[in-house]
Amino acid sequence: MEERANLMNMMKLSVKILIQSALSLGRTLDSDFPPLQQFFVVLEHCLKHGLKVKKTFIGQNKSFFGPLELVEKLCPEASDIATSVKNLPELKTAVGRGRAWLYLALMQKKLADYLKVLLDHKHLLSEFYEADALMMEEEGAVIVGLLVGLNVIDANLCLKGEDLDSQVGVIDFSLYLKETQDSDGKQYVWSIRITAVLDQKHYVEELNRHLSCTVADLQNKIDCLEKTNSKLQEELAAATDRIGSLQEEQQQLKQQNELIRERSEKSVEVTKEDTKVELDTYKQSRQGLDEMYSDVWKQLKEEKKIRLELEKELELQIGMKTEMEIAMKLLEKDTHEKQDTLVALRQQLEEVKAINLQMFHKSQNAECSLQQKAEAISSFEGKTNEMMSSMKQMEERLQHAEKAKQAAEERCNKMKQELAGRLDTCRQQMSQLDSKCSTLEKELKSEKEQRQTLQKELHQEKDATTLLKTELQQMEGLKKELRKLQDEKQQLEKVCEEQEQALQEMGLHLSQSKLKMEDIKEVNKALKGHTWLKDDEATHCKQCEKEFSISRRKHHCRNCGDIFCNTCSSNELALPSYPKPVRVCDTCHTLLLQRCSSNSS
Repeated sequence: MEERANLMNMMKLSVKILIQSALSLGRTLDSDFPPLQQFFVVLEHCLKHGLKVKKTFIGQNKSFFGPLELVEKLCPEASDIATSVKNLPELKTAVGRGRAWLYLALMQKKLADYLKVLLDHKHLLSEFYEADALMMEEEGAVIVGLLVGLNVIDANLCLKGEDLDSQVGVIDFSLYLKETQDSDGKQYVWSIRITAVLDQKHYVEELNRHLSCTVADLQNKIDCLEKTNSKLQEELAAATDRIGSLQEEQQQLKQQNELIRERSEKSVEVTKEDTKVELDTYKQSRQGLDEMYSDVWKQLKEEKKIRLELEKELELQIGMKTEMEIAMKLLEKDTHEKQDTLVALRQQLEEVKAINLQMFHKSQNAECSLQQKAEAISSFEGKTNEMMSSMKQMEERLQHAEKAKQAAEERCNKMKQELAGRLDTCRQQMSQLDSKCSTLEKELKSEKEQRQTLQKELHQEKDATTLLKTELQQMEGLKKELRKLQDEKQQLEKVCEEQEQALQEMGLHLSQSKLKMEDIKEVNKALKGHTWLKDDEATHCKQCEKEFSISRRKHHCRNCGDIFCNTCSSNELALPSYPKPVRVCDTCHTLLLQRCSSNSS
């Protein structure tokens, strides 16, 4: 009971100070605002009061985030808060998730509504709280009523970058000092006694548990940092090993290039010597061998040209590879940026939809109030008509009474003239007439009083009509506001349509970039998959399997890299790595033609 009373007083003071300071500040509150921090600390203590300890495989768990998770099941509007809290990677403990949940609920101005839903289902709360807990007693409903006043405050709390898991809340009692005035006019200063709160056993135990939890969290963080350090050191060692292996591979490739050059030079020298010997023998033997000599000379020139072309092609392939890697990196960056813009645009769309829903609810409420006021005006008009008819009837009665009075006076004068001699009878009649006059005067007075009361009622109804007219003017102003809201709604719908069009365009750009990526990957596969066969390794044509000779020369296919004869590689096609049409074998020619036809379709 003492703990609940102390927590209630602290909650009242923190809410009051927060509202007063926020209204005097006159702007949106940040997470660094001291009264706001104190409010969250007090609210956390209220939610922790009377929590049951749950035993798990890891150990004992005591967190107020468990009952807050029930709100998602009871109120579907809170699902956005739960998903956003779960998606935050910085939060690792249940305490941090609970604090983030409270921050988001305050920013939505629905903290009181969500806690009220929890209090309405106390049979579910009994799983988490004890019977004497603050949330299970009447004090919980009082706290929810206090939290309704926080809907006046606008808060902008940043969750990223803040360590909500290890944040320790300390209550600053200097904020709760307050000066009040008694009914007799005496002023006195009162505050919560710090010793009365700190001497409580359960409160100190909760603080000790909280500190032990923070120490355990810090030790876990230190272990994680040590593991990450060891992993980074291993990655550094692996990276240095990779650099050494790559340098060795580079040296091996250089040596292989030098060997290939030496072999090609030797083969050229050997071919030159062979041709010279053959020329001498052919000159001595036959004249027809001159033609063979010219053919061999031409083939030598072609081989030199082919060698130059191969060197150029190697340089082109290296440049193409570097360009392809750069293009791949740029495309990956573009895709990441476009995905981020897509996520931001979707969030803006959700915010615009929520604003549209709020504007629609406001318009419906305004229309309902308009209908009620129109009905009240019609009822007042009926009452005024009834009062006017009753006034007319009373005026007619007054006219009849005045006419009767005049007729009585005339009769009295006639009776005096006619019956002057009959004094006895006249006196009797006069007494009777006096009595009638008195009664008539009484009736006149009563009618005058009724007339005055009717005039007062008329004035009251006139005042009511003036009030109704002012309300009608206010209703016209509300109608104008409704029109403005409808115009804003139309503008927002236009913005939504433009954003949807932008999303569609972004989707088209993404699909085009993906197609380009697939084309580039195919070209890379084509470049990496095929190896260039050496001249010494091939002695027969791969397709017709005929042996190569001086008359049947060797020719490389620029697509697969294998060696063919002239008849099996007479086709030419433009490849992605070659700007001009080059020599291709028959099988590659048919495959490339089929691929081109499928791409065009």
